[in-house]
Amino acid sequence: MDQFLPAIPLKGARVIVIGDGEAARAKLRLFASAPSELIWRPAAKTVTALPAIDGETGARILPGRFVPPGAFSGAKFVFIALEDEARAARLAARARRAGALVNVVDNLPLCDFYTPALVDRGSVTIALSTGGAAPVLVRDIRSALEGLVAPGVGILARSANALRDTVRNALPTVDERRRFWESALRGEAAARADAGDGPGTSRALIATLDRFRDGKAEPGRVFLVGAGPGDPELLTLKAVRVLRDADVIVHDRLVPEAILQRARRDARRIDVGKRRGHHSVPQERIGDILIEEARKGLRVVRLKGGDSFIFGRGGEEAEAVRAAGIEVEVVPGISAALACAASAQIPLTHREAAQAVTFVTGQPKADGPELDYRSLASARHTLVVYMGVATAAVLSAKLIAAGRSGDTPVAIIENGSLPEERSVSGTLSELPALIEAHEIKGPAVIVIGEVVARAPEMISGLARQAELEAAA
Repeated sequence: MDQFLPAIPLKGARVIVIGDGEAARAKLRLFASAPSELIWRPAAKTVTALPAIDGETGARILPGRFVPPGAFSGAKFVFIALEDEARAARLAARARRAGALVNVVDNLPLCDFYTPALVDRGSVTIALSTGGAAPVLVRDIRSALEGLVAPGVGILARSANALRDTVRNALPTVDERRRFWESALRGEAAARADAGDGPGTSRALIATLDRFRDGKAEPGRVFLVGAGPGDPELLTLKAVRVLRDADVIVHDRLVPEAILQRARRDARRIDVGKRRGHHSVPQERIGDILIEEARKGLRVVRLKGGDSFIFGRGGEEAEAVRAAGIEVEVVPGISAALACAASAQIPLTHREAAQAVTFVTGQPKADGPELDYRSLASARHTLVVYMGVATAAVLSAKLIAAGRSGDTPVAIIENGSLPEERSVSGTLSELPALIEAHEIKGPAVIVIGEVVARAPEMISGLARQAELEAAA
């Protein structure tokens, strides 16, 4: 370990910032929400129009280039942002003699400490530092953590701290308290805290404690979570957090291991083995599993590729769980149509090519109504077909029979967003031959419409064709 990052209480601490410009502003913003006394001594040339209190940060402004004797008395931190290195060194020495810790911006030899990158959640603070070696790297890590750390953890920590003695008296053993906190901090209280509801967080913690006293389990809950197209970076931040807190994960076979690894190691995984044409666990049984696990008081995540509510049977699963009296929350995912089109740079709508887009399944319910090909065949209309590889020949023939031109551009994107993604394109009349010639086997979406011609691959292909025709 090259550095040690202590946690220094800021309540009542005097923090002084000397200098102006963006560097000084950044230090002032850093402490703007802290319960400390913040003082700003700007450079003399810029102080004429400054108010007594800085409107952005609440810092007390003490104008004037001269820093009088005793100015650093009682200061815990002094930040100096001055271009004049000699003056900065003199002021740093004075502040240090007064007992303050000193940071001189962009001058490591004059610093007593480095300013870490912070993830600030009130009572919870995460500090990162490379000792000034790679500030950009630290900022990137901080940005990643900002998305992973729930917004309400500070409220949750503060509420938990207020209840700690009560819990200790109510639950005498360490194991009891551990089980309580594991349940309480991941349940309704966490949801209330994320919503910024401090009183609601406290009430939820107390309600959980009451249930523990009475020997009752925390009510279980089911989350229908969209895993997106497969690339872990396309998971939503909320999906990552819900997955991390899950006790049980019921997942399809298409959900990649890289996404499942976002869960806790001790979370139980149930593979229901669902993929196109292969349902190892019947749909009704999947609903029963969700209900059985939630009734044990567990947080159950039903993890599905794409979005649960777009050809994911999420509606059926939500209805079954609600009918059992269990609360359901839906976390949306990026559906394959959006991810694949974005990856291939095909705009699904375009003012000059398509004014509407329709998602259809190539595997409609066996005893359900047939697709309305007449409406789907209208021009200036993008059609995205899920699970349509096996039925592409029928789809192509019926769309052309309904009036869609056989020359309409089409693209087939297989394994969208994954390293093995590939895209092939042609026309609607060529669709079955394209699938056969390129041996499309994996999960794929088919995009049909003039917007396909806007993709870079198609534009370059047309340009090459024009060149060949001109040369002939």
